[in-house]
Amino acid sequence: MAEADRKPGAIRNVLFIMADQFRWDYMGCAGHPTLSTPALDGLARRGVRFTNAYVQAAICGPSRMSFYSGLYMANHGATLNGVPLPVGTKTLGDYLRPLGLRTALAGKTHMAADRAGIDRLGLTGVEGVFAGQAGFEPYLRDDGLHPTGIVDPELAYNKFLHEKGYGGENPWHDYANAAEGPNGEILSGWVMRHANLPARVREEHSETPWMTDQAIRFIRDQGEDPWCLHLSYIKPHWPYIAPAPYHDMYSPADINPPIRSEAERKNPHPVVGAFMRHDESVNFAEQVVRDRVVPTYMGLVKQLDDALARLFAELDALGRWEDTLVVFTADHGDYLGDHWLGEKELFHDSSTKIPMILAGPGLERGVENDRLVEAIDLVPTFIDALGGDVPAHELDGRSLMPFLKGEDPDDWRDIAICELDYAVREARRDLGLDTTQARAWMVRTERWKYIEYLGFPPQLFDLFEDPDELVDLGEDGHYNPVCAELRERLFDWFQRRKMRRTLSDATVEARTSTWKSRGITFGEW
Repeated sequence: MAEADRKPGAIRNVLFIMADQFRWDYMGCAGHPTLSTPALDGLARRGVRFTNAYVQAAICGPSRMSFYSGLYMANHGATLNGVPLPVGTKTLGDYLRPLGLRTALAGKTHMAADRAGIDRLGLTGVEGVFAGQAGFEPYLRDDGLHPTGIVDPELAYNKFLHEKGYGGENPWHDYANAAEGPNGEILSGWVMRHANLPARVREEHSETPWMTDQAIRFIRDQGEDPWCLHLSYIKPHWPYIAPAPYHDMYSPADINPPIRSEAERKNPHPVVGAFMRHDESVNFAEQVVRDRVVPTYMGLVKQLDDALARLFAELDALGRWEDTLVVFTADHGDYLGDHWLGEKELFHDSSTKIPMILAGPGLERGVENDRLVEAIDLVPTFIDALGGDVPAHELDGRSLMPFLKGEDPDDWRDIAICELDYAVREARRDLGLDTTQARAWMVRTERWKYIEYLGFPPQLFDLFEDPDELVDLGEDGHYNPVCAELRERLFDWFQRRKMRRTLSDATVEARTSTWKSRGITFGEW
């Protein structure tokens, strides 16, 4: 739909906000007892909060490529961080630019460019930029994580810090993600024992407010021209270190107890047990680590919420709530010691379940929806909200607009799928696997969560009786029929994945049995 054809009061812009490693349950509106998130709670009151939203892969790169392409990981092929999204894969910008929107990025994508494919096709100029940036115009790209020794001299955030008077080659590390010792020494934020100390950077110069400033500048600059901005925050992803006053805003008394049991640690599934032996898991098993890290994680969430309050006030001042679809979500969660694990990747809700809130003009307000939705649903939702035609043959996801308008489709999916390739993790070597064997899949239904590991027994959790996923029923013979049924559901999903994406179903239907009418004859006597 052309911009001139849109009705007054209709959605014409998209503000697509993502926070890295943000747990679904670390919001007041999701039930956290001590963490204050008034901006996100207010967004939920303005719109619809999906309480059962899942990623397609619980690690940054593969998850984001599913968000951006609307495809399951098995279909886009970027299965690990650093694996390029194949050139030619359509992404959000490719779908929204024809609808008249400037589609830009401020923040992180974790996308690795398919340089070989770009060079092979000779893509240069604007086309080459889009191909190398997951389809976004890189208004300001910053993926975070800038270890000393390999710093990009053109890094915008470090340039900003230098302009503000912070010294050294890498002020991202030395100030924004480091504390100061008693003798003036730099204490790296990579080391979790320093998480309770304030970062050396002033709060207004830290990553979250700086990224918010870029978003506000972009939105102001658009005037009345339609736009989609992917505002992709780096925090609360590690390094777990926050500037004052957020570094000690919460204490160990404010943190939720870990979701775990001694039985899980004594008799873990082989793959889960291998992940439990990773350094991050061994450390997060210690209460002293959780007591130091989780309050800081909460502080980073609070800082993000305060930044969003400032951004949302700007939308008010500019009148953008009247024509903008605002989305808040995350690329995955963070174990923080749940199930004796650190980081993410595996399939517990601490890792795979995400916040997802959508609000916009003319849509439902203050609604909680418990249907199973997936990260891949956002691309078709944006197209649909803007009045475009959703190319169902190209996308694995489905538009959420019916739910946002108060409808409840009878044919909505009753499973959510998540995939894992752990080939680059030490767990793979620990288990004696080659790089092609480290694969797993999750099928989540209303009641069950089934996990299929290549070469290992499955896991099964009864979410009605065991919502914390503490009792693995995968090898309990009583549940063999349930496992068999869910394994069949997984096989059915494999069979039904969309494989033909360059020709619509309508075109295929129109071509069926038309050979003779086009002068082609074969098989006749």
